[in-house]
Amino acid sequence: MIRRLVLILLLLASLPLAAGPTVDKVLVHKHERRLELLSGDQVVRSYRIALGRQPIGHKQQRGDQRTPEGIYTLDWRQHSEQFNLSIHIDYPNLKDRISAMQRGVDPGSMIMIHGTPIDEEFPEWYFKGLDWTNGCIALQNDDMRELWKLVPDGTLIEIRP
Repeated sequence: MIRRLVLILLLLASLPLAAGPTVDKVLVHKHERRLELLSGDQVVRSYRIALGRQPIGHKQQRGDQRTPEGIYTLDWRQHSEQFNLSIHIDYPNLKDRISAMQRGVDPGSMIMIHGTPIDEEFPEWYFKGLDWTNGCIALQNDDMRELWKLVPDGTLIEIRP
């Protein structure tokens, strides 16, 4: 009897898990320091985030340490020695490039969603509650690992003030 129960449990453990909802949009609320994963209109996950050191307002140019606002796409990803995992946001879009060109400035680039540094001098808890990036969106590393698995390349991201 016990042997049969063990065999049934092993069989059940080997079956694939039911797929969860497909994430089709990432929504960032800068003011609330919150990032949500959406499937349709349903919030699937929600995370606390950190932003650029100058979090208010839309990114205007390279070095302003602001996080962009608007609609973009998550277009590629990488393992980052500095920030664990990172997913690229396709900033600047055409509107950003035209605006920067009209002002005669470089709009900047390499805006990412990423984890926190793995550094003995500044452990992960040090960054909690701080806006510390140069314009990127940062999550705790466990949250970033989960987001990495749930969000495919090509997903829309909307960043609201």
